[in-house]
Amino acid sequence: MSMPRSHRIRRRSFLAGLGAVAAGVSLGSRRALAAEEARVNFYNWDTYIGETTLEDFAKATGVEVKMDLFADNDELFAKLKEGNPGYDLIVPTNDYVERMIAAGMLETLDHSKIPNIANLAPSFRDAAFDPGRKHSLPYMWGTIGIGYRKSRVDAPPDSWKWLYDSDRHSGRIAMLGDAGVVVQMGLKLLGKPLNSTEPALIKQVEEMLIRQKKHIKVFAEDNGQDLLASGEVDLTMEWNGDILQVMEEDDDIAFVVPREGGLLWQDCLCIPKGAPHPMNAHRFIDFLLDGENGAAIADFIQYATPNAAAKALMSAEYRENPAIFPPDSVIEICEASVYKGEEYQRLIDETWTRIQAA
Repeated sequence: MSMPRSHRIRRRSFLAGLGAVAAGVSLGSRRALAAEEARVNFYNWDTYIGETTLEDFAKATGVEVKMDLFADNDELFAKLKEGNPGYDLIVPTNDYVERMIAAGMLETLDHSKIPNIANLAPSFRDAAFDPGRKHSLPYMWGTIGIGYRKSRVDAPPDSWKWLYDSDRHSGRIAMLGDAGVVVQMGLKLLGKPLNSTEPALIKQVEEMLIRQKKHIKVFAEDNGQDLLASGEVDLTMEWNGDILQVMEEDDDIAFVVPREGGLLWQDCLCIPKGAPHPMNAHRFIDFLLDGENGAAIADFIQYATPNAAAKALMSAEYRENPAIFPPDSVIEICEASVYKGEEYQRLIDETWTRIQAA
């Protein structure tokens, strides 16, 4: 199933060239229609869909997919919190699924319309953040860590200290522009649980980041892998699959989960309240959970699929890659983020504002 490297193209170049298929959502009238128009408005992460998935769905169903991109969960949440502007399918991470359920922002899924749920590995068919999978189904999962250029380091940067408390690569460090994740990985460096809500601990992370800020080139909007690939930075905090995408094209790039541990995340397919085309959204979810379609997506974006039927079609190079499917020793030192309430979110927002202003 896995396509040769030479047949793969740069994901961002691919997305830029999708033209009409990936055009922005037209957010016009949301009047009720007697029957759904042949359309799905999809709000997704960058570099996070198969090379031909949208075209394949249109050919198979006659339903066109219009896709907009967001950089992080905060952007996604902010876009929808005042009301759905017209999206049918979104891809929030597990703790934001929990947050959106609490806020009444997600529709209940009709599992009878998604028979390919049967393709999911048993461990992904239920979730503590969404019991019974009433509002979400898994899309991809993975870790966060440090992507680095091997020729620029003396040894693998196996600690978050390289990013948070070191001048060894001053001006050549990129961090994610995701406030919650940046604070959580700072807590891991301090040896604390990443779900800690203690203001004193969060203040410690804030002070550490403000001290380190002169050494940080940028808090990147989910494009740290591109900065690494272009040689603008030596180290970047990034999602494992994003680094794997550029590792395929540059043997000098590598990825490591620091010894303090990191984040285990699960991105999910959800239908937001007020979706104008819910029936087509269900059809699209089922299409994404098909074994062959899921394998094509996973092969192209290089993230871990929760789809057992898709994984079975993949090459050993994919199935046995520890940067995609971390070994138990890495899983054991990682944690999943949980939704900690709106008071905590305000604390993180205020912390981030001070860090950015420093």
